[in-house]
Formats: sequence, structure tokens, C-alpha cells
Amino acid sequence: MASTRSPITQFYNCRVLRDHALVEDCLYVQDGKIIDPAKMFWDEQRVPDVRVNCQGGIVSPGYIDLQINGAYGYDFSNDTDMIEEAVSNISKGLLLQGCTAYCPTTVSSRPEVYHKVLSHLGPRAGSIERGAAVLGAHIEGPFISPQKKGAHELATLRTAARGLADFDECYGLDNLRKHVAYVTMAPEVEGVLDAIPDLIAATGINISSGHSNATTAVANQAHRSGAKMITHLFNAMHAFHQRDPGIIGLLGAAESRPFYGIICDGIHVHPHSVMIAYYAHPQGACLVTDAMSAQCLPDGAYKLGEMDVDVHSGHVYIKDTSTIAGSIISLAECVRNFIKFTGASKVEALENATLHPAQMLGIESVKGSLTFGADADILVLDDNLFVQRVFIAGAEATPENVKFNKKL
Repeated sequence: MASTRSPITQFYNCRVLRDHALVEDCLYVQDGKIIDPAKMFWDEQRVPDVRVNCQGGIVSPGYIDLQINGAYGYDFSNDTDMIEEAVSNISKGLLLQGCTAYCPTTVSSRPEVYHKVLSHLGPRAGSIERGAAVLGAHIEGPFISPQKKGAHELATLRTAARGLADFDECYGLDNLRKHVAYVTMAPEVEGVLDAIPDLIAATGINISSGHSNATTAVANQAHRSGAKMITHLFNAMHAFHQRDPGIIGLLGAAESRPFYGIICDGIHVHPHSVMIAYYAHPQGACLVTDAMSAQCLPDGAYKLGEMDVDVHSGHVYIKDTSTIAGSIISLAECVRNFIKFTGASKVEALENATLHPAQMLGIESVKGSLTFGADADILVLDDNLFVQRVFIAGAEATPENVKFNKKL
């Protein structure tokens, strides 16, 4: 509970994203939380201690990236001997971009990698000192389809013929309980579909279907069993067909539909496909970057896990192939692109990078919204949705007080 004596900050001269609309109002923050000003005004008869003039801008929750493999030269799957350094520097760099919370993502790896790094990728609060909040790891693979492996190393892929025992051997069930937000897996891989309910019951993690050749029937079974998301929609999955649309077909289900990540860099997914997906299921859209270690760095040769990749002119490919291997886009740019691709409103675009990702993880009471009691992770944006100011836990983040290193 906020202390009545601690300072209160007022954000004024702004339009606040609240209840699916931009409302001309003020926002009040105390002890790192959004507060109801009624108590301050009527019970305590206080005025704000600090006033932030937003210059007529938009006040939004901080962005949440559910899928990012690395940035600034660091890779969560490859830099296992400097994983704390990687998390620290990526978290600080992302914060300055306006991404105030994220899920560090690992690509398909050998068990020893998971047992080494997952304890470093678990939830941690965001702050000026630590950077963006970590919401828990996103483990992408290795229980995925060899036919839809994308930029994942074939030799690391495996099945779950022994059910929970295989997941325990690969990740460690205790690691899943403590350090992991969600796992991407292909439901048609041996043992995966049957294991989904048991895995959720044993660990409490979220499941996403992806890197999968599943039919619509199998994808539906996985969703009914508890898989609540689709990883990077359209990429690395059964192509849409009118008689069997595969995982993509879940967006047209008459019953509940899953959340879905979508990469709006104009490379992974054609703008028309983005529009089709959004108009099929707008409440499920979660903008993700799928960014890798070259984000914010020059073109050149980099690593994605153990894979060598080439980066040039905004494109990322496995070396000497035409296989896409992540992106270098920021989430802020994805939000702006989404409006260009779909004609959606600012509110819709912002909620795809704030509210919907938080809802997918079940944390919308504290992240992804500006409701009373939520964490005061706040962006001030101009009318074109360029980030002007960033606040985390109520404190402003600037290049002067958030210092980080790039690994060149």
C-alpha cells in the first residue's frame, strides 16, 4: 500500500489510455503505482508533489515484448557464460526504447543450456537500476516440428514420448515453475498434446503453439487443452489452406480463440496478412519483435543460439540461406507499422503492445494498463506514437541515468 507521506506525481496536459479510449485526464503515481487521486484530494487534502507536463501527448502503459531473443550484441541462448551481463544490458537498452517489460526468449537448445540460463531469466522487477522488468523466460522449442524448425538447430529438437519426464529432463520442472512465463511447442510432436494439461497443472506455465505443422483439428485440441497463444502467427507453421487452415484457422473458431504473436516488420508477415489476422481476431493480437542480437547494431555476422546469421538492410537470415532468423525491429516501430498496415486506431495499436500481452500472461492487473494499483510503467508519446519519455515504477528513465553496454 502506498505511504500517505511519500511523494505523489501528477501527469497532466495529456490523453490517458484508459478503458479502451484516449481520455483527456490526469494520471497520478505514488510509490511506483498508479493511484486513485480521490483519497489524495478529499481524505488527505494533498496536492501533487511533482507535476509532469506531457505537452498534450498520449500517456500509455509501457510496451511489453513477449518474444525477444537478444539485442545490443547479446543473445540469451548463446551468451551462457555472461547471461547476467546480457540480461542487465538488454533490460536497460529496452527500457530506453519504451519496452518496460519483456520475456527473454531462448531458441531450441540442449538441456545443459536451459539448466544453465533459465534461473537467470526468471521474473525480476523493473527499475532505473535494473532496466525493464523481466516477466519470465519464453522457451521456444525444442519440442517443435522438424518440418517447421525455421532458424532452430535440427540436432536439438526432440519429442515428448515420456510425457512430463521429457520436459523435466530438458528444462527441469522446477525451472518452469520459478523462471518461465511460457513455452512454445508443436502439438503434433509425439507426446506433446497429451502432456499439455499435465504440464500446466505441474508448473503453472502458459503454452503457445508454434513451429508446427499441426492440422486445425490438432491445433484445436491443443487450445482446448490449455495452449492459449500462437507463436509468431503465419511464420513456421502449416500454411493456410481452405480445407485445412492449420493453426492459423484458430482465428476463425466459433468458440474461444487464442492470443497470437505477430511481427510487424514488413518482412516476416505481409501487411495484408496482418490486416486479415487482426480483423479476424482483434482482441488476441500481441505485437512481438522476435528481435535478435543485432537489434540496434550495424549490419554484419551474428549468432542466434548456435546458428550463424547474416544481417543486412533490416533482414536477418541464417548464413548462406533464405531462412528468416528473427528481426532487428523495435516494439515501438512495430506499433507504428501496425497502424500503417491495418488502418487501426492508436488505441488498438497501443493495446496490442500493452494490454493484450499482459492478458496473455494473466498479469493485466499490474502490467499493460493504467488502472489503479497497476505498476507505474508509463510512456509519453507524440501523436505519431514516437516515444518522448519513459517512466518505470514511476521514475523517469533517461540516457543519463540508465547506462548500458553493447557487445560489439
